[in-house]
Amino acid sequence: MPRRRHAALMLVALSALAACSAGPSTRPVIAVHGDGGDQPPVVVPSGPREVPPLAEGDEVGLSWSGCTGSTLDRMGDTAPAGNREYECAQLTVRLDAPNRPGRGSLGLGLLRVGTGGSPLVVVGDADGEPGSLKAARLAASLPADVLSTFTLIGVDRRGTGQSDGVQCVPDVARAGIVESDPAEETQDDLLEAVGRASQECVLDLENRLPAVDSWRASADLEQLREALGVPHLNAIGVGDGSKVLTLYASRFPDRIGRMVFDGAPDPTLDVQGVTEARAVAAEAAFAAFQADCAVRGCPLGAAATDRFKALLGTLRTAPIRGEDVDLTPGTATVAVLAGLADRPRWPALADALVAAEGGDGTKLTSFVEPLLLDSDDNPPWLDAGIVTGCNDTTTRIPPERVAGLTEDWRGKHPLFGAYFARKLLTCGPFPVPQPATVPKLVGAPPIVVLTSAADPVTPAAGGERAAQALPAGVLIGWQGAGHGALGNSSCATTAARDFLVDAKVPTSGTVCPP
Repeated sequence: MPRRRHAALMLVALSALAACSAGPSTRPVIAVHGDGGDQPPVVVPSGPREVPPLAEGDEVGLSWSGCTGSTLDRMGDTAPAGNREYECAQLTVRLDAPNRPGRGSLGLGLLRVGTGGSPLVVVGDADGEPGSLKAARLAASLPADVLSTFTLIGVDRRGTGQSDGVQCVPDVARAGIVESDPAEETQDDLLEAVGRASQECVLDLENRLPAVDSWRASADLEQLREALGVPHLNAIGVGDGSKVLTLYASRFPDRIGRMVFDGAPDPTLDVQGVTEARAVAAEAAFAAFQADCAVRGCPLGAAATDRFKALLGTLRTAPIRGEDVDLTPGTATVAVLAGLADRPRWPALADALVAAEGGDGTKLTSFVEPLLLDSDDNPPWLDAGIVTGCNDTTTRIPPERVAGLTEDWRGKHPLFGAYFARKLLTCGPFPVPQPATVPKLVGAPPIVVLTSAADPVTPAAGGERAAQALPAGVLIGWQGAGHGALGNSSCATTAARDFLVDAKVPTSGTVCPP
């Protein structure tokens, strides 16, 4: 990697999970269109439907090859233990930019792991770990019979991972966005960085820019389903990947298979509301991190909050220079948020904060390097996250409004409020997208929605509203902290396993202990 040349992220569980598949609907059927192309309308029953049966895949046009070594290299020191074999492939999908419908194409990176006959697709966050690597990690944490019933198919959604990547933000702009101090009185430096990011992405991506969004990612999944040769799409959506699956369900309601949403975005709040909700959840996650530190006797003890604030103050006057990224108050904030989201890495996060107190910033900056740095197999996460996020909303909040929110949220959410308020500047200079007309989802089989009580990426209250918005949403609430309950909560993981493997629908409202 080249050195950056410019200085510039209760209750115990209710007892048994009941099998309660909904019976056939007696309500009238409603005709809906598929992907808006030349396909005839699909007639599906409204209301809840039964859990679809599993089917063996009959792949068409996918050529898999071994990629175990390269996958482990991509995961680096955080690779899960075990001797699993991974295979990778590329799927060509239609670009379908608004100004070039039906023209152009791009490649999607796929990874498969497992021995089961039915494919189970894994879709991740646009600004987080690519779906291929998320599938590799899930394979190490899911029950064994999930991997003998299904083959996990991790998909790097458009612009991420091994797909045709979005890599348009200049190094200096990435650094400027991440290193920007939330406590700065002016927004000038951050505005300059996001403005430069927008300028370069518009020039570099041209007609591809508006095509990198969740709407088109949902159409990619239909092409993937066809290539896998199955009548229904079985899938796990992680965080923002759940939004892609919701759009898929709305567009292709007769092809919904067994789906689990592990942390779902709030479909009812606007961008400002969602962003403030994340600030609230991040504060709760840090409180849980501090409590965990006290219980474990970690080096921060019970004073994690005070010591983090003190570290930010020290970095404000004496940032720690690094080879690829400097540890500033902004970098430290993004690093802590990334660490809070990844529950298994909390011990490493505590150690990294202590090391930073002693002048060693490398452990803490390692949490933000995936967002910023490019390698042959891991393009920066930040670029695709910004482009997708800005294409998924028409909202653009003016700087003067953001300045007011920054002051307000700094008072209400002292650790992370200012940071999240300033994130609202990111999309300002980007072109406003042409919004898609999303069909109303009126009929669907049960979909299991998992929430985490202190999830700084997709807060639990938003996931609850996402479950309520589904025709047959089934809510499982884990009282823990971090982004995602699968693999972190044995109770939530068992509920997902019983649904995916045995078609047992858990009792909605089940609460899983921390």
